[in-house]
Amino acid sequence: MSTPKQNPMSWKYCGDQLKRWREKAGVTREQLSQAANYDIESVRSMEAGRRKPSLKLLQVADELCDAKGMIVGAADYLAPEKFSSYSQGYTEAEREAIAFHAYSALLIPGLLQTEEYAQELISRTYPPLGDEAVATRVSGRMQRQERLTGSPTVMFGFVINEAAFRAVVGTKSVMKRQIDHLLEVGELRNISIQVLPLDRAAYAALDGPLILLETPEHEQLAYVEGQKTGILYSDPAQVNTLSQRHGMIRMQALSVEESRAFIRKLAEEL
Repeated sequence: MSTPKQNPMSWKYCGDQLKRWREKAGVTREQLSQAANYDIESVRSMEAGRRKPSLKLLQVADELCDAKGMIVGAADYLAPEKFSSYSQGYTEAEREAIAFHAYSALLIPGLLQTEEYAQELISRTYPPLGDEAVATRVSGRMQRQERLTGSPTVMFGFVINEAAFRAVVGTKSVMKRQIDHLLEVGELRNISIQVLPLDRAAYAALDGPLILLETPEHEQLAYVEGQKTGILYSDPAQVNTLSQRHGMIRMQALSVEESRAFIRKLAEEL
């Protein structure tokens, strides 16, 4: 038996606060539903957190209850999350990292994606996301990339499997611009991009992607992500194992110079 999908806690908390304000102000549910032009059951569902409280309802309730912005202010907390719930611990660590090394197996890494490449991937997520959630996730991914140029003393090392270049995301034009972007970003002195060709038997790479991070306190972390799941490791033994695998992958990849020539040739083929 599958587990029923849970609505976000922010819906429940916001709905409960809406109900408390309404009752404190002596406003009935009927009055609120009429003023907001909603049926009573819709208002009941929003107050119970079964349905996302709408901005319109929050605005009307704020005025009726004379809440002076206390109710409508909850709208900011109802916006979709910029990142998937399982990756939020990782994104926080990434934001503070002083060193970053990653191996990507099937996709261009998020930190190197063009906006249209990211848009194509995120908008094709299954189950599908709403338009607002897609826009928020794409925006969040683009914001992450600010570290590449905003932190010139942080080293970013990427090893990308050739399969990621061969998998056409969107159209060939999208891929061409994506590959051109890699050539451009690769010119930054704090970024190295290497390609792992398909004809090299890098067995450690067959276990999938991984990311290694170093915190400002010089703690070593490792992150592994799969289908709708992600694990951030801090245990030294686990991190050491993944570090050894990454080291082997990196040794078998093309050099930075060879990789640049390889990527340029791929761009010419598109």
